[in-house]
Amino acid sequence: MAGVTLADGLKVAGNVLTSRSKPMLAHLVVTRYCNLDCTYCSEFDKVSAPVPLQKLLDRVDRLARLGTQIVTLTGGEPLTHPGHDAIIARVREHGMVATTITNGFLLTKERIDGMNDAGLQEMQISIDGVKPDEVSKKTLKSLAGKLELLSKHAAFHVNINSVLGISEERTQDALEVAQSAKDLGFSHTVGVLHDAEGTLAPLSATQRKVYDDLMAKGSVAHRINYLMFQKNLMSGKPNAWRCRAGARYLYICEDGLVHYCSQQRGKPGIPLENYGVADIVREYSSKKPCAPFCTVSCVHQASFLDAWRSPQRVTA
Repeated sequence: MAGVTLADGLKVAGNVLTSRSKPMLAHLVVTRYCNLDCTYCSEFDKVSAPVPLQKLLDRVDRLARLGTQIVTLTGGEPLTHPGHDAIIARVREHGMVATTITNGFLLTKERIDGMNDAGLQEMQISIDGVKPDEVSKKTLKSLAGKLELLSKHAAFHVNINSVLGISEERTQDALEVAQSAKDLGFSHTVGVLHDAEGTLAPLSATQRKVYDDLMAKGSVAHRINYLMFQKNLMSGKPNAWRCRAGARYLYICEDGLVHYCSQQRGKPGIPLENYGVADIVREYSSKKPCAPFCTVSCVHQASFLDAWRSPQRVTA
């Protein structure tokens, strides 16, 4: 799989290190609707229409003008949006890295070919266990055929993400999910369940053991995130770090407003079309009261390269 190359990564890092006013990562909500209804998820509904395609293309254009490096389509379920591939293509036209997050249920060879043609570079699929139950249908059994299709036809990188903390019964499943991802040629990451406010779910001794086992086999970036953030949080300890949400990381909701993240909606709550360098500079320098116990790994990762500079003196 081609995916995000080393050259892509070096370009992103270089642009971030040489300018403090360029967003590293933007999550763009293309629809709130999801075809599933996992009981632990708070980021979907069953009634919303897709955001009009032209509005999304305009938002991609605006992100490009801000110097954004990576754009991830999210939801809801992004593949329910009829213009999904057109949005990906627009991201790539601007030279930005294009990724998407999906539950995988709507994948077909034709859909995969379409994403290949549009230039998608990475897909993330969350798989919560081995067999479906009333909590989640996102399991190895449900998605086996879809994962085989991706293995055979995807020209983009695929990452499988497991979530611990959903239930004790699913804990050992994460090890099988990780091995299946490896067997198919995919990468694997693991996260910890958080609630709608971003608070970390406590892990049992068994869940902690499985998490540690998976960390030992994970990527360097994943292990760094564990050591810098997750390890303290799992012990109920705060982290001292400089959150650059609203600057390096932007969460653009279905209404086109910029938020710190999906767990901190309403802050700053400014329309993307009006969001400019002055807003980025302000948020870059602003302490976030929620930062010490933040569990949102994408914000951690987007802020990591700035950890050594620019102390934050203003409280958001």
